[in-house]
Amino acid sequence: MRAAALKQRRRSSGGVGLGFYISATLLVVLSIAPILWVLKMSIVPKAELFASPPPLLPRHPTLSSYDTIFSDPTFVRGLLNSVLIAGSTTFACLLLGAPAAYAFARLRFRFRTFLMTGILALAFFPAVAVIAPLFIEFKTFQLLNSYGAVIITDTVFVLPLTVWIMSAFFRQLPRDLEDAAKVDGASTWHAFRKVILPIAAPGVATAAIIAFIVTWNEFLFANTFLFDSDHWPSTVVIPNFATTHSVDYGAQAAAALVITVPIALVVLAFQRRIVQGLTAGALKG
Repeated sequence: MRAAALKQRRRSSGGVGLGFYISATLLVVLSIAPILWVLKMSIVPKAELFASPPPLLPRHPTLSSYDTIFSDPTFVRGLLNSVLIAGSTTFACLLLGAPAAYAFARLRFRFRTFLMTGILALAFFPAVAVIAPLFIEFKTFQLLNSYGAVIITDTVFVLPLTVWIMSAFFRQLPRDLEDAAKVDGASTWHAFRKVILPIAAPGVATAAIIAFIVTWNEFLFANTFLFDSDHWPSTVVIPNFATTHSVDYGAQAAAALVITVPIALVVLAFQRRIVQGLTAGALKG
């Protein structure tokens, strides 16, 4: 009887395991299928691109679309602009967010929970709702068509997320570290800068990666506040491979892959740290 029960349990667990793997495989296929299709669009000639029905696999692969985008100075400049805007925003978020996150994690003051909730709510505020007021403000201060307009706006929307992630890491660190530093004569600021910040480097790195990814993919603010192609990031340049009478879908697909693949590689390389950063503090208050 016991042997039969164990055998039935093994069958049940094996069935559940098989169903899980089948579901995971289907999820992976559905996730990467659009990317593979965009890859196919970027390496086929226009004759195959507009063929009906379209071939499943490229028959005459070519890199002409990649030659088109890399020979376009606007796109190359857009990649540099994306690095500049995303890098500056990430630096600003870490510079402002680390002290704020430490204060929320360690200090006790009135309305602490209310302020923390308000900061997180700001990250989910619809960006389109503030486009018009921000446009008027930047026009008043003559910041339109400048990197500053996009960097300031991106920082405001990305900063709450970085504060939330870093504060979760700071809360996980034992308070004995600061107490030991204060016994040696260190102030709260010096204990944070010399002791806590180096130990919390993984959390800071996680916040930096997420901030960079979010800013790298941003389109709405850059498309609204930047008029000159010399200031456009790559996300704004991609739609301009279309003209009034034609659309170069191959070039758009190639450009989309060029700006997506580096970020995808970063996510794959640091996926465990990113998940750890997003779930930090979920079990500990």
